[in-house]
Amino acid sequence: MGNSKINAEILNDLIQINNDRIAGYEKAMAELEPADSDLKALFVKMIGESHKHKLALATEVQALGTDVDHGTTNSGKIYRTWMDVKAIFTGHDRKTVLENCEFGEDAAQKAYKTALEEEDLSEHLRALIAEQKAELRVSHDQIKSLRDMQAS
Repeated sequence: MGNSKINAEILNDLIQINNDRIAGYEKAMAELEPADSDLKALFVKMIGESHKHKLALATEVQALGTDVDHGTTNSGKIYRTWMDVKAIFTGHDRKTVLENCEFGEDAAQKAYKTALEEEDLSEHLRALIAEQKAELRVSHDQIKSLRDMQAS
C-alpha cells in the first residue's frame, strides 16, 4: 500500500507542476504585446497540453483512491513572483517573456526527471510520466529556439 501512496504523491506533484505551467503561460500571455500573436497561439497550445497532462495524471490519482491536488507548488508561486519582479526591471519584451517561459519549462523538466527517479513508481505510471516528459521536452525546445532567435 505504501507504493500507492508514493505513486499518488508523485502524480499530485506533477499535477501541481502542470498547474504552475498553466498559470505561467497565462501570465506570459498577459505580458505580450499585440504584435506577438504567434506566441499567444503557442502559449494557448501549451496550456492545453498541460490540461491534457493534468487530466491523465488525475485519472491515475483517483484510480489509486486518493484525492487530486488542485493547487500550485510553492516553487511555482515563487517563480510567478520572480516573473513579476523581473518584469519591473526589464519590461515585457518578447525575449524576456521567452526567457521566463524557458525557466518554467526547465522547472517542469526537472520535476518530471525527479519523478522518474523514484524507485517505487509503478511501470505503468513510469511510462505515462516518461511520455509526458517527452512531450514537454518538445515544448521546452520550441521555447528555447524562439528565445535563441531573439538576439540582444
